[in-house]
Amino acid sequence: MSPESIRSFLVVALGFAVAGAMSTGFQLVTRRPASFGLLGGGAGPATLAAVPFLALAAPFIIMRNTLHGRGMAQRRFEFVMLGTVVASFWSMMSGTVLVMGLQALEWMLG
Repeated sequence: MSPESIRSFLVVALGFAVAGAMSTGFQLVTRRPASFGLLGGGAGPATLAAVPFLALAAPFIIMRNTLHGRGMAQRRFEFVMLGTVVASFWSMMSGTVLVMGLQALEWMLG
């Protein structure tokens, strides 16, 4: 495996790990699962605060909804595969932003 492939894999894993931790933390505090319904509260501070949270927690929410829909609604394999691809791509993008943020922090402190 090339170093770039390993780096990409670790970035995706970091994105999923952060998404899972944030969603689980949200559920621990509010006693309800995180969902995209947080954006439905109209224009206000709570909705504005939900945007960065959902930007990082979205891969977990997408996969949870995809796997739940596969079991309950008997969704076709193609929809499950598409949800997995979207969640993985989103995870890679959010993981890349996190890694870039950590590198910037290291540069500022070092």
